[in-house]
Amino acid sequence: MSIARLLLATAAVCGAASFGAADARPFRWSSQGDPQTSDPHSQNEGLTNLFAQQVHDTLVTRDRKLAIVPGLAVSWTRVNDTTWRFALRQGVRFHDGSAFTADDVVFSIERAQHPHSLLRQYANLLGKPRRIDDHTVELVQADPNPVLLQHATLIYVMSKAWSAKHKVEQPLDFKSGQDSYAARHAMGTGPWVLVSREPDVKTVLRRNPSWWGRHEGNITEITYRPIQSDATRTAALLSGQLDFVLDPPPQDTARIKAHPDLKVVEGTENRVVFLGFDQHRDELLYSNVKGKNPFKDKRVRQAVYHAIDIEALRSKTMRGSAVPTGGITPSILASNPDAERRLPYDPGRAKRLLAEAGYPGGFEVGMHCPNNRYINDEEICIAVGAMLARIGIQVKLTTQPRATYFPRLEKYDTSFYMLGWGGAITDAQPTLSPVLRSYDKATGQGSYNYGRYSNAKLDALIDAAAKEMNPDKRSQLIREALAEHNENTYHVPLHRQVIPWAMRANVNVVHRADNWLVGEWVTLDDRNMQGRNSR
Repeated sequence: MSIARLLLATAAVCGAASFGAADARPFRWSSQGDPQTSDPHSQNEGLTNLFAQQVHDTLVTRDRKLAIVPGLAVSWTRVNDTTWRFALRQGVRFHDGSAFTADDVVFSIERAQHPHSLLRQYANLLGKPRRIDDHTVELVQADPNPVLLQHATLIYVMSKAWSAKHKVEQPLDFKSGQDSYAARHAMGTGPWVLVSREPDVKTVLRRNPSWWGRHEGNITEITYRPIQSDATRTAALLSGQLDFVLDPPPQDTARIKAHPDLKVVEGTENRVVFLGFDQHRDELLYSNVKGKNPFKDKRVRQAVYHAIDIEALRSKTMRGSAVPTGGITPSILASNPDAERRLPYDPGRAKRLLAEAGYPGGFEVGMHCPNNRYINDEEICIAVGAMLARIGIQVKLTTQPRATYFPRLEKYDTSFYMLGWGGAITDAQPTLSPVLRSYDKATGQGSYNYGRYSNAKLDALIDAAAKEMNPDKRSQLIREALAEHNENTYHVPLHRQVIPWAMRANVNVVHRADNWLVGEWVTLDDRNMQGRNSR
């Protein structure tokens, strides 16, 4: 390594430590779960992606209002309907001091297209990447992609040389328990340098003083500690051990708001929480019904829908921190009034549907839910089980931490499950293609259709919308696709989460609709700084 590169690498890793004690702004925060891995292409889960974004950059990124803005690409041109050209930012360095070039973009997109990557379907839709020169990349698609820039916000850029050095040219196969150097280490061009990662214990990031962007906030170090217990998380905030909690329990928000040293900032998230069913197997894995699968019958799925008292979930279980919906797309901007309309709560109708389907006495079924991913996820599933018991469906509930729950879903090891879907994208396509479409092994589409249902008409509508460049024609295709999905009750939507963020009074943050805490926008006021730094 040259002397110049060695100096750059040393500055990147240690630069934040050069802040004097008076200038240091360590920031400590928590939520109930932990990032699943440091490999930025292996998983597609909210908290995991949030941390990947802190360390890595993408070709294009999002501002405070989720609008797409330049990232590692400073400009882009649609050469034709299937070719996009990106001009890359010059002078960008990875955290080890090495130069960022087009080779890293090509490598990263191809890595994210690997079968082990849960970002594969988005990376595939970017097409074949090719290097034009050190600072120009073209993406060539087989078919037009009207939302290519949306997909480009999801693929994190890694160093090709670093990946080769540590033998992580391919994303790790998380669901099979594979381990790799990238599981606990990461090195990107992003605003934060990964200092250390202890899974389920602590992750530490330090400000990258050589980042090409601008740190609008003043924090210099981030320490993240997962705390699964609601009571313990709240107590840590109240006692001053934490500065910020991403997911304060709804039952504690009133107490936090009333505390003179704390505050709450809240907003509706672009995420729908819903229930799904195994509609593929001829006999469910977890049920007392033998020889057939009740969930293959639309009447049974509709019975489950009619049995759920959504207002009780909103007011009691969620304590108001939810917006009930009949829609399946995360943002209401990607839907329409018809697609948002719920089936009514009607337990009498639910019982009649079960009887018509051949289950007048109901049946038993196993249900799987996470217990540290969504707001009150375990409590929601307990409440749903009680509601279904009233119509004769006896639920045997199993809840698990996200690290074991999501690999279970990836293996289709479930009969009845909870899932949430959303993020920064407000377009419908990143829900239609991965979640509502039937699975396509070649492209990765339908990878999150864990119920494994198949509907040729729905697939055709989704595929047509995916390449329709006329906005009006595309909107009509999306409306028809959502109507077909809802008519068949392939999922039971519950609500969009209202996300309260809790923090010390001297903490200022930007509450984005994708529920991402962006570290470079966090500011700590000077009040109480001396006392909190001495703890």
